Amino acid sequence: MAVDSTLSSPLGPPACEKDAKALQFIEEMTRNADAVQERVLAEILSRNANTEYLKRFHLDGATDRETFKSMVPVITYEDVQPEIQRIANGDRSPILSAQPISEFLTSSGTSAGERKLMPTIKEELDRRQLLYSLLMPVMNLYVPGLDKGKGLYFLFVKSESRTPGGLLARPVLTSYYKSQHFKTRPYDPYNVYTSPNEAILCPDSFQSMYTQMLCGLIERNQVLRLGAVFASGLLRAIRFLQLNWPELAHDIRTGNLNSRITDPTLKGCMKEILKPDPELASFVARECSKEDWEGMITRIWPNTKYLDVIVTGAMAQYIPTLNYYSGGLPMACTMYASSECYFGLNLNPMCKPSEVSYTIMPNMAYFEFLPHESGSANSPWLTHDSPDELVELADVEVGREYELVITTYAGLYRYHVGDILRVTGFHNSAPQFHFVRRKNVLLSIDSDKTDESELQCAVENASKLLSGFNTSVVEYTSYADTRTIPGHYVIYWELLTKDSANSPSHEVLDRCCLEMEESLNSVYRQCRVSDHSIGPLEIRVVRSGTFEELMDYAISRGASINQYKVPRCVNFTPIMELLDSRVVSVHFSKDLPHWTPERKR
Repeated sequence: MAVDSTLSSPLGPPACEKDAKALQFIEEMTRNADAVQERVLAEILSRNANTEYLKRFHLDGATDRETFKSMVPVITYEDVQPEIQRIANGDRSPILSAQPISEFLTSSGTSAGERKLMPTIKEELDRRQLLYSLLMPVMNLYVPGLDKGKGLYFLFVKSESRTPGGLLARPVLTSYYKSQHFKTRPYDPYNVYTSPNEAILCPDSFQSMYTQMLCGLIERNQVLRLGAVFASGLLRAIRFLQLNWPELAHDIRTGNLNSRITDPTLKGCMKEILKPDPELASFVARECSKEDWEGMITRIWPNTKYLDVIVTGAMAQYIPTLNYYSGGLPMACTMYASSECYFGLNLNPMCKPSEVSYTIMPNMAYFEFLPHESGSANSPWLTHDSPDELVELADVEVGREYELVITTYAGLYRYHVGDILRVTGFHNSAPQFHFVRRKNVLLSIDSDKTDESELQCAVENASKLLSGFNTSVVEYTSYADTRTIPGHYVIYWELLTKDSANSPSHEVLDRCCLEMEESLNSVYRQCRVSDHSIGPLEIRVVRSGTFEELMDYAISRGASINQYKVPRCVNFTPIMELLDSRVVSVHFSKDLPHWTPERKR
């Protein structure tokens, strides 16, 4: 199709007229970022002027930034939790938003061990859909011919519940996949998936993964891109193939679906797709039975041009393993989003993972930035927040780090998201950010986020099992071990046993692992029990004096003896090697922790 030359974009030559309009929209939004932000805030404030929350601050109809920033406080989830709880309990008055809260999106962050509930309104789906519609036009600038094949994406719905007032509470992607925006999306040659909707929407994780993998194998030569939301999810799919290839090959050979697939809708759908193909079955069996799985992704799917996964923040730990399985394919991080709000997109999606920067789209919400100061590279034991005044989107400085604060159409006002971002540059007048980390998160394997207080509580609860043996935990630290699939938490304990003749048994220390898991938040426990995206927690007991050696090492690298505190999470290789060289026993959870999806608010 010929492209109208008047719709060309500074980002590059568009693949088609539809792409040209999308790229032009990006240019318009980013060229006038500050003006767009001013308009967005005015819209939010004028719409919601009569909400209970905003009336509290006596704005008197003002919609300008100066009045807003001087009158409305910066808040955390705990500050607005009473209002959210009232909505969850059935109060339909305009508490936070003039428009009805349509559902709650459950955040992967937690409050008091439970998922946070983020209010949303129906029109937010349109905003999310708009951002999704910009991804492929940008990708087409870098990778030609993506309309000539399909994407193999491992996408899943997670469990949902209803609040006492009857509103759905579920993860943001589950909300999107179950929406008409996704289920009845118009045909787009750049967005054709191997996975049918029935497989994506199947609530049983095994049946969903099995049929998505089966469809991906059947259409192996059509696959041009392979993806999942997080890097951990894609690696879990590869591990699934390692464990289940004999059954998958059998189904392909015979044309008969595995009896473990019992979902009627899914069975009916797969009946139309699965046909006997002995040649393909032999190929799958031949490749998957080899001991060496290096480059397996391109061996099975030879036309794959890139992996579409998030490998920023905590997911960066999976890059070496993905490189191993993919033979070094490029990894595209296309967008930046959360339960609270969708933020922006990567305008250079084929860059190295370490160079990923997201351009904030100023039409998505009103954004402010709290300057954040990290500890120096020579002193990784300390970190500080700067109390400076919040900065506007267009006024952030290249090289500085900030914590993101948002005001949304759905009723969050000056809300701390908890993401730490570093400004890397600008596209027109819109800043580009590198995602540094989640604030206060120590451990993360998948969608879980465990902070220091949660870890401390888990250690304290587990150590109670040792009191009958006159044994206590002297010191501890942790790390997220992603060399295993799925990854798992590793906790190093140094113990003080007052009576060696009555020291805790191996079985008791195994129980300590489970007790720690029982004490961790609901997101962690769901990942363990329902999603199977985290493996059993491991405790490694180290010999006496190990943490004193750790302090000596830190001081030798410049840490102050007066300010030193034991890091509760480690990822520096020499420190981990020191700890592992002092391990005297290893213990794992033998059972799953308790988790139930029916928990009500």
